[in-house]
Amino acid sequence: MSAKIRVLIADDQTLVRTGFRVILEAEGDIEVVAEAGTGTEAIRQARLARPDVILMDIRMPGLDGLAATEEILRHPDPPTVVVLTTFDQNEYVYRALHAGAAGFLLKDAPSSRLIAAVRAAATGDSLIEPSITRRLVERFAVPADPVAHPPELAALTERELDVLRLLARGLSNAEVAAELVVAETTVKTHVARILTKLGVRDRVQAVVVAYETGFVTRGT
Repeated sequence: MSAKIRVLIADDQTLVRTGFRVILEAEGDIEVVAEAGTGTEAIRQARLARPDVILMDIRMPGLDGLAATEEILRHPDPPTVVVLTTFDQNEYVYRALHAGAAGFLLKDAPSSRLIAAVRAAATGDSLIEPSITRRLVERFAVPADPVAHPPELAALTERELDVLRLLARGLSNAEVAAELVVAETTVKTHVARILTKLGVRDRVQAVVVAYETGFVTRGT
């Protein structure tokens, strides 16, 4: 990653792109390297500008943000994609999880949340917003009785399973550390090992696995 976090903003509303650009470029460590108003243009700009993070709207004319995300993430060493959403797009956002999106941001989120989301995505520590991601996964995951040790999670240690349960509740690394009374660096190590063992890109994908295997269920 370059000295500054390189960001591509993909949204069909010019005012949204302009507003995000103004907010982000006021930060010394973030640079908006490109904009796109369609999914097709987002794919092209992702290839040309080589951003670290893409803020991707779902609903765009022509090729939508989901298809664009899937195409961008097929390539080696892809950027991190953070999906821009509203609460009326739940079905689309769940599909975005499977497409490989690393996080979600409400379009009307405060500027501090936008900045934090970009920085988290750039470091691979995409936070799972309890108000968005956990709600969506719980809503759309197949209901099942809890499974103590699903075969898909057999490689995880008991402590890693503890960490995964807390990630599924929407806790950040710092919150997981406080819950387990360990150092935050220890949690980061556990998260990295969980991702490697499950063969997933990020913590959001790990949470999807936790719900879909029945290890974590709605309301747990």
